[in-house]
Amino acid sequence: MTTPLGTLEVAAREGRRVTVARRTHETDIAVTLDLDGTGAADVRTGVGFLDHLLGSFAHHGLFDLAIRATGDLEVDEHHTVEDVAIVLGAALAESLGDRAGIVRFGEASVPMDEALATAVVDVGGRPYAVVDLPFRGERVGALPTQLVEHALEAFARTSGTTLHLRGTGRNDHHLAEAAFKALARALRAAVAEDPRRAGAVPSTKGSLG
Repeated sequence: MTTPLGTLEVAAREGRRVTVARRTHETDIAVTLDLDGTGAADVRTGVGFLDHLLGSFAHHGLFDLAIRATGDLEVDEHHTVEDVAIVLGAALAESLGDRAGIVRFGEASVPMDEALATAVVDVGGRPYAVVDLPFRGERVGALPTQLVEHALEAFARTSGTTLHLRGTGRNDHHLAEAAFKALARALRAAVAEDPRRAGAVPSTKGSLG
């Protein structure tokens, strides 16, 4: 598929399990996502704290997630973090297909010690992101904190998600982790199949995406 963010290849599909790949001069990324998984994660991006956040995302969303990413980390972390988010968002969009029969909306709040994050999502195909995570430092491990918001915005764009994510906290590790856990639980609710919909599209327009 071709998007404003480049060409992404859907390498495999089985139900709501897909593999999406993207290769540029800066990164080479493959993401396998199963929305109906058990929370198993095998994430290797070369950025340790990003791996940790995405592992938490999979665990608390009950998504099976495998990511292999190589990037120009000798330059900095920007391209790798952004492109992982782009491909993960595309994988979510592909796994949802026409988005029929799902709950569509989800909301969750997650505390982590002094930090608290709240995520509200609509996976109805309207990409928008409002992210307010007031980090205090420049990095957590090898991950620049300014890239957390940037990655979430990229994910919202390619997944077709309206995302509102806000948090408070004094510890940047806690704040980022609470945010990813809240996003995961909100998405878990939103992508769940709604038996009362009986396969219908959850929109008065009759279509989503």
